[in-house]
Amino acid sequence: MFKYIKRFAPMLIVGLLVFAISACSNDEQSEETTSKWDEIKEEGKLVVATSGTLYPTSYYKEGSDEITGYEVEVVKELAKRLDLEVEFKEMGFDAMLTSLKSGQVDLAANDITDTEKRQEKFTFSEPVKYSYGTAIVRKDDLSGIESLDDLEGKIAAGASTTVYMEIARENGAEEKIYPNATNEQYLRDVATGRTDIILNDYYLQTLALAAFPELNITIHPDIEYLPNNQAIVMNKGNGELEKKVNETVKEMKEDGTLKEISAEFFNGADVSVEPDIDFEK
Repeated sequence: MFKYIKRFAPMLIVGLLVFAISACSNDEQSEETTSKWDEIKEEGKLVVATSGTLYPTSYYKEGSDEITGYEVEVVKELAKRLDLEVEFKEMGFDAMLTSLKSGQVDLAANDITDTEKRQEKFTFSEPVKYSYGTAIVRKDDLSGIESLDDLEGKIAAGASTTVYMEIARENGAEEKIYPNATNEQYLRDVATGRTDIILNDYYLQTLALAAFPELNITIHPDIEYLPNNQAIVMNKGNGELEKKVNETVKEMKEDGTLKEISAEFFNGADVSVEPDIDFEK
């Protein structure tokens, strides 16, 4: 009997190894089938990075302790339609994509521009806003700037990882970085000469300017550039989550919900459609 056991022992060992590997493989496959969307459904909520200081995208109304704003309300409606709660985690712009990459948040929503460079690391939803770049400068002398070519030696205010600061940097401007400042601080620094220019989104700049009519600032009449769109950001590889978000955003666009929310925060303007501007002029 022992000689038969001895004869078949190698086969038994191989069989056990195959079984063990197969079992491990099945366990791994089981883990892989638990997607990010499955985790979110199980948790019952979306965790979303935003600033809480960017009017009118993400901010607090005076006297209120509830965060609001265009993209905040878009995300709230998105979560509602997906039968989920939503938790906002407030942070500076430069920390948002880092937190998304590390898994601390599920989404980021804070007027984040969809660029090819960012697409290498992240997935962007259907656009929730279309816009273009403008420049806030001093009203009395336009900060000595006629075009983006005149930024050499000028001080540009902003967050370091925005597309607008990249443009300022590429044109030779000196950077003044704000971690998570309010619009008022940005604008007053230009008015007083501490900085010279703010490159940013047209709609955000227009509304920020209107909020402080007493300041010596204006939108430069001759600087229009970078047609772009903003979207909700996710990590790559979360196919089911991406599908759910995109389907819901498309639905909100088609049934007029985005237009309705936009009108509330952008003085009646519909930011969910592309602006009719000739950028080649």
